[in-house]
Amino acid sequence: MHSEDVASRSTDPRTGTGSSPTIDAVSLAIIEQLQEDGRRPYAAIGKAVGLSEAAVRQRVQKLLDQGVMQIVAVTDPLTVGLRRQAMVGIHVEGDLDPVAEALTGMPECEYVVMTAGSFDLMVEIVCEDDDHLLEVINKRIRTLPGVRSTESFVYLKLKKQTYMWGTR
Repeated sequence: MHSEDVASRSTDPRTGTGSSPTIDAVSLAIIEQLQEDGRRPYAAIGKAVGLSEAAVRQRVQKLLDQGVMQIVAVTDPLTVGLRRQAMVGIHVEGDLDPVAEALTGMPECEYVVMTAGSFDLMVEIVCEDDDHLLEVINKRIRTLPGVRSTESFVYLKLKKQTYMWGTR
């Protein structure tokens, strides 16, 4: 397989469009290597997956360009002064899009998802403390047009958080 054959396009089951790339086994192995250590040298990855350093570099760049993966530094919120985390379920009247868009613009909202089930939207919020959380929920989220109600689930202790999607 040539290094440019990192992924081919197929139908995205979530949207029905042709925008979801299909990733081959070698690219999955590269992703797994980077999930273990995002700073792992391309030469070491190449040795592990059976490619040259240059081929790994090309594949990684293509995976980044396609939006298949990102290489980022993940912080522990507690160590950077953000001591309160919560998931907030939101009931919305009418169109979800304007509310979801407003939430994505709030820096405290780390995760915004439209759902099917008890809530219309679920939002993960990361804040400095309880007062900050109260301000975000009471003054900014509940006042958005279309928000009917919220229910908060405050995190007491995080037991597991991984970013290994798609390879295990």
